[in-house]
This record gives sequence, structure tokens and C-alpha cells, in this order.
Amino acid sequence: MLHKLFGLFAVIFSTYSVGQTVTITDVLDREVTFNSPAQRVIVGFYPEDYMAIGTEAAYDNVVGMAKYIWQARSANWEMYVNYRPSLNDIPAIGRVDTKTFSVEKVISLNPDVIMLADWQFKGLGSDIERLESAGITVVVVDYNAQTVERHVKSTQIIGAITGQADRAAQIAKEYQENVETITQRLAAAKLPKPRIYTEFGAAGVNEIGYTFGKNMWGGISTTAGGDNISAPYVEWWGKLNPEQILAADPELIVITGYETNSAEDAMLIGQGVDEATVKQRLAGFKQRVGWSTLSAVKNNRLYAAYHGACRTIFDGAMLQFYAKAMYPKLFSDLDPAASYQDFYKKYLPVQPQGTFMTSL
Repeated sequence: MLHKLFGLFAVIFSTYSVGQTVTITDVLDREVTFNSPAQRVIVGFYPEDYMAIGTEAAYDNVVGMAKYIWQARSANWEMYVNYRPSLNDIPAIGRVDTKTFSVEKVISLNPDVIMLADWQFKGLGSDIERLESAGITVVVVDYNAQTVERHVKSTQIIGAITGQADRAAQIAKEYQENVETITQRLAAAKLPKPRIYTEFGAAGVNEIGYTFGKNMWGGISTTAGGDNISAPYVEWWGKLNPEQILAADPELIVITGYETNSAEDAMLIGQGVDEATVKQRLAGFKQRVGWSTLSAVKNNRLYAAYHGACRTIFDGAMLQFYAKAMYPKLFSDLDPAASYQDFYKKYLPVQPQGTFMTSL
């Protein structure tokens, strides 16, 4: 599988050199042409991935971005701005999901390329034609799907936009190998799949939050060998009825969160958050009505994960985390927390400090 994927991308990306016009196929199989490296780029989503793959220098050519997705991770954003203050000066373009995305603003910034997530492209509808009519090349990438193919292809595409094909190929190769290590070991072990439930814990203990079916944490939990209890009821993301959770009786529960949340009892985890605080917040979810009957609660198999470490090329560390949580003996050699930090050391100019995964 590894050689097949990279053989395909070699054909697509090996024919260009820096400063030349390139033609690639994006994740929606759209053929697009632009100059590489692109000199005026709008980053619609995946801002950290863009820097990791394109290097910090890639942001010299970023003329606009959907800043909210980065600023939602407030301490992470602050860490980067403290290191590179010019990030704060990049114009914001609004958001597709709240219908504040400004086509006029984008056109006024005169970009060569706008990079959009798959869901953004689909959400913009006829506005895509307006962008293209203005001479802007629209390129679609997708880490939300949590598939190896789309992770690899999206990484290679960012490498093409930024003129960093070799770096992109290395990052994609490392991700692919990480997935194969886990899936091959699972296939050989042939162990029963544990029932697992993941919830974005921003709403706090007293309100059931969003869970995930095929993509994001749902995709990660499935690849890591779990039986995702949300999959029969939620296609992408949504909320389960509390009774559905009780009936499914998950053997493991993962609550995800950010560094800041409005609810006092929300999951709090990430940059600048100490592990004791994370564990305290996580323990609060054991007090939910009816949850004392769940196998995960009875056996104290509750876990916390940083929501910002999903739908990204460096979520391989979270794949390790899920695999080790479900199969501690099979994956006793993995160190997911170290893997998360190692990616930053190798590919990004900052080093996060805080708690990004833990358990009770």
C-alpha cells in the first residue's frame, strides 16, 4: 500500500521544480494549475499543517487566512504569535460554517491560490465560481476524513503549493508508516475490538457533546482497532441520545477538549494546562447521570485528548494514543506523548508545553 500510494504521487509531483508552473490533482480529483511555490496564498484551514509542511518561511507568502480555527486554540495561537508576531497581521477571511466567509475580502487580497478544506469547498457552493472567475486557483485538501490516502495526498499538495515536495514526501511517509505499524500489528494479533466512545467535552458534564462517526476521532478510533459506538448513529459528527451511550456500554471513553472553554466543568486540556487539572476535569465526567453503570467508568478507563491534535498530519500521535489505550500490552512500546512533541521538534519552530493526552 505504501509503495502504491507514493508511486502515484511521484508521478504527480516529481515533474516540477521551484518557480515553475505545476498541475496537480487535489483531493476531489480536480485538476488545478498554479506556480510553485505560490507567492500569494490564502490558508482556509489546517494552518499548522501548512507551516509544518511548507516551513515557517511559507507564511511569508500567506496574504489571508481563516484565523478562527487557530485562535480557537488560544494558547497555541499565542505561542506562535509570540514567536512570529506577523501572524497577527494576516487578514482574516471569515468562516464558511457561520456564513461570514467574505468572497469580496478574498478577491481584494489578490491571492494566486486559496487552499480550502473539503467541507469548506462544498459549503461555499457557487461562491467557488466567483473565486475562480477572479483568477484565483482553488485547491482542496482534507485531513478531516482521517484516511491515509487523504492525509498523504493533502500533505503532498501542501508541499506543491509551498515548493516543499521533498519535505512533504518525508512527512507523509512517516505518517503512512506509523499507520501501517499499528494496523499490521492489530491484524496479526486478532484481538476482540473494545467498544469505545469519544466526545468533544466543551459543553461540560451536564450536556452531552458532539461525537464522531466516520471522520476525525471516529476515524482514528476505528483505525486504532476500536468498535466506535457512535458509528451506527452518526455519519460525521453529532450527538448521541444519553440512552444510546448507556445501551452501548463503552469499555473506553475519550473526552476531548481545548485549552479554554466557557463551561466551568468542560474538558480542559492543551497548551499551558497541567496534568492535574486535566485529570480533575476528566474525573468530573464520571459523575454524569447513569454513567456509573458503564464498563469504562467501573474500570476507570477514561481518557482525555487534545482536540487540536486531530484532523492534522501530526495526529499520528493520537492514533498511537488510542491504540495503546485500547490494547495496552500490544502497544506497550509506544510513547504517544513523546511522538506528539517529536513532530514539533522536527518540523515546527515552537515547542508546546502542557498536557495533550492523559488518563485516569
